[in-house]
Amino acid sequence: MRQLFSFIFPDQASNLAPSVDAIFFALVVLCSVITLLVFVVALFFCVRFRRGSKVDRTPPKGGTLRFEIAWTLIPFFVFCGLFFWAADVYFAMSRPPGGATEIHVVGKQWMWKIQHPDGRREINELHVPVGRPVQLIMTSEDVIHDFFVPAFRAKQDVVPGRYTTEWFTPTKPGRYHLFCSQYCGTNHSTMVGWVYVMEPAEHARWLNQVAVSESLVAEGERHFHSRGCSGCHAPNSQIHAPLLEGIYGKPVPLSDGTIVIADEQYLRDSILLPNKQVAAGYEPIMPTFQGRISEEEVNAIVAYLKHLTDSERSQQ
Repeated sequence: MRQLFSFIFPDQASNLAPSVDAIFFALVVLCSVITLLVFVVALFFCVRFRRGSKVDRTPPKGGTLRFEIAWTLIPFFVFCGLFFWAADVYFAMSRPPGGATEIHVVGKQWMWKIQHPDGRREINELHVPVGRPVQLIMTSEDVIHDFFVPAFRAKQDVVPGRYTTEWFTPTKPGRYHLFCSQYCGTNHSTMVGWVYVMEPAEHARWLNQVAVSESLVAEGERHFHSRGCSGCHAPNSQIHAPLLEGIYGKPVPLSDGTIVIADEQYLRDSILLPNKQVAAGYEPIMPTFQGRISEEEVNAIVAYLKHLTDSERSQQ
């Protein structure tokens, strides 16, 4: 019985899990009470007004306006309260805290490719320390996937051509199932893995087990130069192209008169779809790198550009 209960309701292993479970159980209890009430009333009237019973069936002369207003407004306010409660939890799940460890995830038929900030890579496994917030920056190489860890109550679509994010703070050491919960092809059921939540000291030992040649930022800098990006976007370049130092997180005026924020998605699109959003004052002459570089290379270059902004801010 205990194993069945743990299968239906996995461990609460993240900071988000208690809030999600509280909403779920509140909905179950509320809907059960309403269902039971309707059933009891219906059964009462079935028995009381059954064929042959001697009961007064004369329609009531007085109105029932107050009663009708009550049974309309009370459920309305109860469910509005549930809505705002769930909305508050949803927004909390959508806004990672500052300082969260950013880990890049790429979904591919049929595996999860994961890269840590220090450059360490994993396949269908994710090792994280307990008590520290983690933000996953995710994209897909082919079709829509879905990164789902039931014990964390964390679930997010992983979409080709864009970034989606998911965050959680693990609260309980252990090994937890990772699933793709969006049907993604023939071997969808094999796209599974494990998330290992470790004590900080144990996680530090795991990090030291295998030497990493370069960090994600260093890899991005290497690709930035090897792909020729520095030839156009350097301060002393002969080509009229936007400077990228300090651009992350800042507003960028576009040639069509609109303004966008240079977030991860904007930087990614500028690499793969350069004519989608052309910066004001510049010609659309940048070649596309779509199909020429992998998602991992794009992630590394974006991480490098974000690092340039962080370095500029730290010097100010």
